[in-house]
Amino acid sequence: MRLKITHRTEYRYDAPVQYLLQRLRLLPVSGSTQTVLSWVLVIEGAREEVRFVDHFGNDTRLLSVEGERDFITVEAAGEVVTRDTAGVSGPHQGFTPLWLYSHETPLTAVGSGIRGLAASVDKGTDIERLHRLMAIIGERVAYTPGSTTATTPAEEALALKSGVCQDHTHIFAAAARVMGFPVRYVSGYLMLDATVEQAASHAWAEAHVAGLGWVAFDAANGISPDERYVKVATGRDYRDATPVSGIRLGQAEEQLAVTVTVEQ
Repeated sequence: MRLKITHRTEYRYDAPVQYLLQRLRLLPVSGSTQTVLSWVLVIEGAREEVRFVDHFGNDTRLLSVEGERDFITVEAAGEVVTRDTAGVSGPHQGFTPLWLYSHETPLTAVGSGIRGLAASVDKGTDIERLHRLMAIIGERVAYTPGSTTATTPAEEALALKSGVCQDHTHIFAAAARVMGFPVRYVSGYLMLDATVEQAASHAWAEAHVAGLGWVAFDAANGISPDERYVKVATGRDYRDATPVSGIRLGQAEEQLAVTVTVEQ
């Protein structure tokens, strides 16, 4: 499937910002599940300082702002051809050791709720158990925008029984790691059936399964990603794969607007 994607992020401030540093992970790369035909990054109000591939293999850019700026816009856009591989992206590659994805993080810290969730998964093959875990999370955690924040850990979201795709992914990662699987967080895009415009990018998980390599699971939608998905960045949790993050100096109030369009 050939997908056209536009992701625009706009920051506005009620007073000039003297210094700001932003990190962008907005550039997908070609791989077993997708081929990037074209991709452009357009930046207004800031300048690119450096570009590099981070230790998780993400194409990363650093932007800086100096002087009297009261707005910044970042627009990533392009076309990607995707392939349905039943969620399988293959063997682990890169410099990051596989064992790193087995360790918990502050957002995927394990408590009694996560341990109980992992223990509730029936016996079976690795794939059967992971699909069952995904289904249980979908049953227990309702998709409820606004019920959590970017800093909500998996244990808290599970207790709330509500969250967004980020929370479903963190819960899946935490529980699957308890079950013995290395798991990584994936940020990217999903073409929806009902609308072209979206309020944010998407997130799902990949578990490493012996004999298959990385296999993707979208607990928010209860499926393994297919040709409607575009992978952009990976890491241990949301913080490692955040599309846009940064720091700024000053007391200016910030207003953020994000628009994402994904269409065939």
